[in-house]
Amino acid sequence: MRIPVIVLTLVLAAVFLGTAVPKLTGQAQMRERMAHLGVSPGLTRGLGVLELAAVAGLLLGLLWAPLGVAAAVGLALQMVGAVVYHARAKDPAAMTLTPVVFAVAALALAYLHLRQG
Repeated sequence: MRIPVIVLTLVLAAVFLGTAVPKLTGQAQMRERMAHLGVSPGLTRGLGVLELAAVAGLLLGLLWAPLGVAAAVGLALQMVGAVVYHARAKDPAAMTLTPVVFAVAALALAYLHLRQG
């Protein structure tokens, strides 16, 4: 049961590190994407900080499971917010589905941590 936790943790950490850095550095493509969703530059940086904190929490959660659960649930909640923003922007279903997939993956990780006990 430990291997799925490790693999899912590493996948989620890599994905969210990859989305946090452009938000924090103000990468032009990320700024455009977030502006399309109606997200201000300040909120974009805040989301990047939350994602970076979640990455740290996911990785440290391999050592202390309650932290991994909290980080995974936090990511799932952030992805719910992303779904709302994509829906408001009337993005295609495939684009709106992406955060849903990551929310489900994060909740699966929280469940695996809890089940592992």
